[in-house]
Amino acid sequence: MSGKAGKSSVVPTKTSSCVPTKTSSCDPDGGSHLCGEAAAAERQADGGGHVIAQVDDALRTLIRGDALNGSEVDVVFDAPTKDWAARRNAPTVNLYLYDIREDVRRRERGLSEQRGEDGHVRTRRPAPRHYKLSYLVTAWTQRPEDEHRLLDQLLRCFLKYEALPDELVVGQLAETGLVVPLTVGLPPPEDRAFADVWSALGGELKPSLDIVVIAPVDTGIVYQAGPPASQGVHLDMSDLLDGGSDAGRHQHAAPPASARGNGKRQAR
Repeated sequence: MSGKAGKSSVVPTKTSSCVPTKTSSCDPDGGSHLCGEAAAAERQADGGGHVIAQVDDALRTLIRGDALNGSEVDVVFDAPTKDWAARRNAPTVNLYLYDIREDVRRRERGLSEQRGEDGHVRTRRPAPRHYKLSYLVTAWTQRPEDEHRLLDQLLRCFLKYEALPDELVVGQLAETGLVVPLTVGLPPPEDRAFADVWSALGGELKPSLDIVVIAPVDTGIVYQAGPPASQGVHLDMSDLLDGGSDAGRHQHAAPPASARGNGKRQAR
């Protein structure tokens, strides 16, 4: 961002007490949950976490590295209720995940095949589903001008990306090998208004950005494939009239000539 944004009065006067340790409490409301960075590190240690948590971590990384430019502003994922806002005492960017729904336009039919080293099909899986994770992004400071400045920095940050950067797509979020699209500020669906979200939260309407991340999610359904055919089709057949028979053969063996002659006489 520009140098002017770095001189904004958004920077708090005291150093944040958020220390990324497992015993740290960095919730200014007195909660006991881990700091964002500490929680992300713990999820990586546990095997990468889950899809929604990885999207949270990716958005937090984008905001801290690109929009805030290292300034001491908290990044949280809390519900911005009236009580929460009253207890907030430091500049904060809040990303509230308020809606999760499938993007049915992206649903694909059919199965994908997974092959072994020998080239044979081992398993078949349904195509991933795509889910829209909608975040209500707000800025909280003492002055509206500072909040507007923060929102401007956030908007410029997200406009740079049509999808989450590859280096931030990790763990289960990366299992499908698909891109993770990102949109900012699109009109909401007809069945959902932001005023309704604020009313449900019991808070006052506030300027916000609507960030939507479309995350591919593996269904976890796996169909085991049968062993590949190695010898073709074998049939066991017998001729009740002429006495001919085929056991485990690929082609028919003609009955003896005597049997063929008897069959002709019987037919006559």
